[in-house]
Amino acid sequence: MESFSREYIGALNKDLEQGRYKGYTPCVDSIIGLSTTFKWSFCNGRKSIDGMPSILSSIPMFVEPFFLTPASMNEVSGIADLLGREGYETAFFHGAQRGSMGFQAFARKTGFQQYYGREDYEDDPRFGGHQDFDGLWAIWDEPFLQYYCAKMSEMRQPFMTAVFTATSHHPYKIPDKYRERFPEEGIEIHKCIRYTDMAIGRFFREASRQAWFPNTVFVITGDHTNTSDHACYQTDLGGFCSPIIIYEPADTTRTKGGILPKIAQQTDILPTVMGLTGCQEPYVAFGTDLLATEADDTWAVNYLNGIYQYVKNGYVLQFDGQKTKAVYSLSDRLMKNNLKGKVSHQSQMELELKAIIQQYMERMTQNRLMP
Repeated sequence: MESFSREYIGALNKDLEQGRYKGYTPCVDSIIGLSTTFKWSFCNGRKSIDGMPSILSSIPMFVEPFFLTPASMNEVSGIADLLGREGYETAFFHGAQRGSMGFQAFARKTGFQQYYGREDYEDDPRFGGHQDFDGLWAIWDEPFLQYYCAKMSEMRQPFMTAVFTATSHHPYKIPDKYRERFPEEGIEIHKCIRYTDMAIGRFFREASRQAWFPNTVFVITGDHTNTSDHACYQTDLGGFCSPIIIYEPADTTRTKGGILPKIAQQTDILPTVMGLTGCQEPYVAFGTDLLATEADDTWAVNYLNGIYQYVKNGYVLQFDGQKTKAVYSLSDRLMKNNLKGKVSHQSQMELELKAIIQQYMERMTQNRLMP
């Protein structure tokens, strides 16, 4: 979901504003009540072109976006490729013009068999055509998610799809017919988040009527965060806080609606999906299977303005590539109390982070992103 920051979701912020914060996502809140989520969850980059490799291929953004590096020419796998080898039909959906953002090229490279963009939507007589184009970026989220649902019902099972929404993006416009329903409030993006949340609710109402719905695992996340009006989401780490929601309609083995005391990141999505589907294909991932990993062994990593941030065991370590600059407790949400030199496992965190960086750089430069 474009710019779908954790900050906007009421169900994940029950401690904000002395418990009075309701957020802007009543539909997603209701889905969270039936899903598995995590106490700490992060994106691995700050741009849309960072999100796609992290979510679909378990590749974080270090130094510069993967799309813009020579390593983008490397052989690379992803969820679509891995499940495609086991007989899944796969498709990627994005309501913008084909080729925009480099998404189509990356989707094809990582094994998606089909790609559906704005042109495909406009050619489908069941939907509103060009009049549903927002005039700048893409097809509005509400109709495009209905199209997404309809196209999945035409696919043979098993299938794997991904959709990238577009409306909750600058210049923060929504369809004219919803201006009274979702008026300006707080900051500009809030009305767009409410609109997209409504579109998600409509999608799930329609999806729940489809034969494939009970057999499907849904993973919802944001590509990156966006504008903020809470100080705890404006820090170096707070700016990476994105939701990771796993919704399994037919699963009765896990307690639903609880927030697991684990650290989650976008690069965990691929190994977690591999675990849920029972896929036996080998893969390279910069993440873990969140549902099969103990809380103490979950972690997250990201990069911002020359600083690597490594989150594990209740702390975030900031490292400049040579030395640790700061260590903060995750309970210190405003990142005011630097605990550098005072945390017993600081040296172990440094060693682990160096290993992650080394693996990333060597695999990128040596074309070893495949097993």
